[in-house]
Amino acid sequence: MDNIFKIAMLQLNSNNSIEKNIQKGETFCRKAKNMGADLIVFPEMWSNGYESLFEGNYLDNKDIITQEQIENYYSKAVDINSNFMQKFIELAKDLEIAIAITFLEKNIGNKKPKNTVCIIDRKGNIILKYSKVHTVDFKTEYFLEPGKEFYTAELEYKNGKVRLGAMICYDREFPESARMLMLQGSEIVVCPNACYMSKIRLDQLKVRAFENMCGIVTVNYADMGGKSSAFSPIVRDKNKQELDNELLIMDEQEAIGLVEFDLNAAREYRSREIWGNAYRKPAAYKKIIDSDVQKTFIRFDSRNN
Repeated sequence: MDNIFKIAMLQLNSNNSIEKNIQKGETFCRKAKNMGADLIVFPEMWSNGYESLFEGNYLDNKDIITQEQIENYYSKAVDINSNFMQKFIELAKDLEIAIAITFLEKNIGNKKPKNTVCIIDRKGNIILKYSKVHTVDFKTEYFLEPGKEFYTAELEYKNGKVRLGAMICYDREFPESARMLMLQGSEIVVCPNACYMSKIRLDQLKVRAFENMCGIVTVNYADMGGKSSAFSPIVRDKNKQELDNELLIMDEQEAIGLVEFDLNAAREYRSREIWGNAYRKPAAYKKIIDSDVQKTFIRFDSRNN
C-alpha cells in the first residue's frame, strides 16, 4: 500500500500585520488543502513577518537602540491563547489538515519572547512546540530567549503516521540540530526560514538529509530570495546507484510548493543503508558537548551556554 505524505510549502510575503497575516495565511491554507496537502509549513515568524529592530549586526547598532523600540517589538509577541494561534488551530480542525505555524511567542513573566513553531494536527491538537535554539545573537534575535531543546512528535494523517522534527533557520547551520532530531526518530524535519538561501546553504540541507536519512523541508519568504527547498533522504537505490535527492527548489515568486515523500520507500531505505544512527560511535564525541570556545571563535554577543 502506498504511503505518500504531502507537504505544502507556503513561500509567501508577509504584510507585517498580524491580522493581515492571519487572513493571507488562511487563504493559502485553503489552497494547499485543495492541492491535497497533509501538512502546511509557513516561513519563520509568520505572525510579524520576521520584523527586525535594525539593519546589520547588533554590535554595530547597540548604542542607538532604544528601550522603547525593544518594548514595541516585544508588544507584537503572541501566546498560544492569542487570536492568531486560535485561528490556525480552528483552521486545522476545519480543513482537517496539519499546520506548522510560526510566531513571535510571548514568554511567561518578564522573560524575552521566543522564535517558535507549533505543529497542529488535523484535530486541532498542538503535537509539537519548538523554540529556536540557535538564535541569531548578532542580530535582532539577541533580544529573544533561545530555546533549550529539540523535539520530535508523531503526526497522524489520513494515510498513516510520520515522525516530524522541527528546526528554525539558523539552526540548519549547525549539523547537531538535524542530528539531534534524527536521534529522536524524526523521519522528516521541517525548517521555517527567513534569510537568503545561497547555493552553499541549499547544499547544506541536501547533506543534512543525506547524512541523517531524513527528509528536510525548508520554507522561506519570497521577498527574502525564496528558494524554499525539499530534499529526500534517499540518495541511492538497492543496486547502489546514486540518486539525486533534490525534490524541489522553488524560485523567488510567491507560490505554494507541493512535495511528496514516499514513507514506505524512505523506511525501507533507512533499514538497509549505512548513515543515520547505523554505525555512529557516540563515545568518541564527548568534546561536542564541551562549552569551551577556542579564542578565534569567541564572540561577545554569543550565548553558547
